[in-house]
Amino acid sequence: MSWSEAVRPVRMQRVAIVAPYETLRETLVRIAEAGNVEIDRIEDPAHATPGPAARRLQRLRTEPPYALLCVAPPDLDDLERAGRTDLLAGEAQLEERIGSAVRRGAVAALAGWCPAAEVRATAARLADVGGVLVPMRTPGGTDPPTLLRDTGAVRGSFSPLVRTYGTVPYADIDPTMPAGIVYVVMFGVMFGDAGHGALLLLTALLLYLGRPRRLAPLRRLWPFVAGAGLTSTAAGVAYGELFGPTGVLPVLWLDPLEQPMRLLAAAVGLGVALLALAYGAGIVNRWREGGPANALCAASGVAGAVLFLGFAVLAGGVLAGRTGLALGGAVLAFAGLALAGSGLFTASAGGVGGAVQTGVQLFDVVVRIGSNVVSFARLAAFGLTHAALGEIVWRGTTGLAGKGAVALLGAVVVFTVGNALAFALEALVAGVQALRLEFYELFSRVFETQGRPFRPWHVPVQHMEVAS
Repeated sequence: MSWSEAVRPVRMQRVAIVAPYETLRETLVRIAEAGNVEIDRIEDPAHATPGPAARRLQRLRTEPPYALLCVAPPDLDDLERAGRTDLLAGEAQLEERIGSAVRRGAVAALAGWCPAAEVRATAARLADVGGVLVPMRTPGGTDPPTLLRDTGAVRGSFSPLVRTYGTVPYADIDPTMPAGIVYVVMFGVMFGDAGHGALLLLTALLLYLGRPRRLAPLRRLWPFVAGAGLTSTAAGVAYGELFGPTGVLPVLWLDPLEQPMRLLAAAVGLGVALLALAYGAGIVNRWREGGPANALCAASGVAGAVLFLGFAVLAGGVLAGRTGLALGGAVLAFAGLALAGSGLFTASAGGVGGAVQTGVQLFDVVVRIGSNVVSFARLAAFGLTHAALGEIVWRGTTGLAGKGAVALLGAVVVFTVGNALAFALEALVAGVQALRLEFYELFSRVFETQGRPFRPWHVPVQHMEVAS
């Protein structure tokens, strides 16, 4: 797979399922078993007239645990008497698809979508029953459904981040890997403690081993948890934190409580770098969605990136006391505003109302850039909170130590319970705040629209005969 294919959704192919009407059922059964074709529905199932299988299923008044299909057409009355709601549910779904077929004489056809790499193999499954899977051109103005790759342990563990936000538009890049890396880095900055990071690594190991068994459904998340543990451990080593300021580790970079402003500046600097990357991804997406003109004038495209760069250069010039640099930044910012304004005005109704609307939207763009940059200060704020909690627990521990056996026992309890509380509280807070920064500050620039998820029709097939 080329790198260009790896950073975009799975390529989809518009297809037609064509078969003699007398073998349409067999053809659709094989499509359902393959589970890689999304079939267009002509009629909304909620308003469709129920077929024979659906009516029998309604009479049983029980929800089937799952749907199942038979290779050969079963006797529906036998299924109803036997209470086989699973097979009735499968036949009801089959009736809906057959009802959506377009029939011309003895031939029936349905349209849908299939991953391009699977079209040939799927067509081969249909050949011996007279069915064919015909590739077609994508209709104008129609976006294919989106299917993201989740192959591989790391990509699979990061994919819930993107899916929780929404469906990636088909034309856009797939941000799964960079989004996961950015998340665990931000989490580690806020959760910087080598001891707590080691506990996360232990948790990842237990998930990988499937222990305890009730957490086995979360096993696929072990790389995500391991990544958070690695970044937290690295940040803890940089801060000199091991279950708090115990003095076991030397401070390699800075002590959060001693140098909060330096940590704050580093957090904002990291935010500026991440926003720049988000603008880069936004430019690529706007180009793919609407061409170069859209990429140039979009507030999340070149126009927004130039405005952001202009403000950054302007701020740098002011802080450094360099007038020329500040003037250059102001010119860049004005150019970005002009580009964004032209795009917003073109998208409006025009006239005085359009001009007012454009002004309000430009003001919002400017305010958002400032607020988003400042928002990354929370990386430092919650990193300080974590360090402060560790300091409190460690002071309580050392205050009790050396004052007798009872006090020593109390010190152990304070150290253990205090670290457990700090771990639980800060893991929750850092996880939520990293998610917030990812969604609101970064993804809001990467995505402007939502795509439609690929929902293939998949029903398991029972190859044995159904007993009467």
